[in-house]
Amino acid sequence: MTPVRQRDPAVRAAVRQGTSVAVATGLYGISFGALSVVAGVSVPQTMALSLLLFSGGSQFALIGVVAAGGSPLAAVATSTMLGVRNTLYGAVVSPLLGVRGWRRLAAAQLTIDESTAVAVGQRDPAATRAGFWTTGVGVFVLWNAFTLVGALAGDALGDPRAWGLDAAAGAAFLALVWPRLAERRAQLVAALAVAVSAALIPLVPAGVPVLAAAAVAIVVGLVSGPPRTAAATGGGTDGDTDGRRGRGAVDEDAEEGR
Repeated sequence: MTPVRQRDPAVRAAVRQGTSVAVATGLYGISFGALSVVAGVSVPQTMALSLLLFSGGSQFALIGVVAAGGSPLAAVATSTMLGVRNTLYGAVVSPLLGVRGWRRLAAAQLTIDESTAVAVGQRDPAATRAGFWTTGVGVFVLWNAFTLVGALAGDALGDPRAWGLDAAAGAAFLALVWPRLAERRAQLVAALAVAVSAALIPLVPAGVPVLAAAAVAIVVGLVSGPPRTAAATGGGTDGDTDGRRGRGAVDEDAEEGR
């Protein structure tokens, strides 16, 4: 059996995972579309937000400010603040995908919470790429399709939260994160991030708690250094993307040798 065939199960698993996450997240677009129209944003403007901004948290933050009567400047500032996290995702995903040209631009547009989580959760480089593109493209298509459904339905849906779509998206993302909390340090980072963000939610604008939670992870990483397992073995933990790429390089070298 060739190395390519040996990787097929991992790629198929990544595609299945990406597809399930895309469906759960895409359905939540109904909620955004309905809430956006109810907040006074037109259907074309709502669709432009999903097509161009394409960041659920930033989109909800923007219409939240609009619905509360805030100024356009405040809405854009809040949305931008929450979207800063995608820059950090790009720094992680870019070396894993290794794309150039127009594919790099497409990857930048599709770098969101879900596509990043699925990509870094894979051990095999081919599965990483398959998971990223399946999730990113799937979420983009379904999010925009269901945004249109929600925007056209508007008030007919009632309160979108009553449908439980917000819980579905959150549950899907939690399912991705949960397996990565096996290590003690990961549990500590998660606990500190939750505590900090929960404490800041009633005190600061939307987006700041998310950035503060990310800062917690960065600080812990700087203080404690890289995981010992990864340093000792060259990458054996789920969270060590370099180690994962190292294994992929060995597989590719072996494939070329054959």
